[in-house]
Amino acid sequence: MKNLTFIGALLLGLAFLLYYMLPEFSVVKLFEPMNLMGILAGIGIGLIIGGIVGYVSKGAALKEEEKRRELKQLRKVNEDLEKQAAELAKQQTVSYIPDENKNPPNY
Repeated sequence: MKNLTFIGALLLGLAFLLYYMLPEFSVVKLFEPMNLMGILAGIGIGLIIGGIVGYVSKGAALKEEEKRRELKQLRKVNEDLEKQAAELAKQQTVSYIPDENKNPPNY
């Protein structure tokens, strides 16, 4: 995106340079100097705007992707903690159940 902005600024600068050199500038009748300057300036401005918009949208997309990764990681950690809590609860309930064969209750 930075390259697009750089190329756009370069073309815009070239259009302004051609404008200041107008009396000395001559092209084979393919393009009139004013048309050529307009084309270069239009392309330059378009590339600058496109580069800026692309850079901003890419930054927003990267931030959103980072949030998705963090959320996924937090969900995984949450699942692991729930499994550990379930195992601990199972171990505690198993260790507190008295064995009736070893110690019969006195009625």
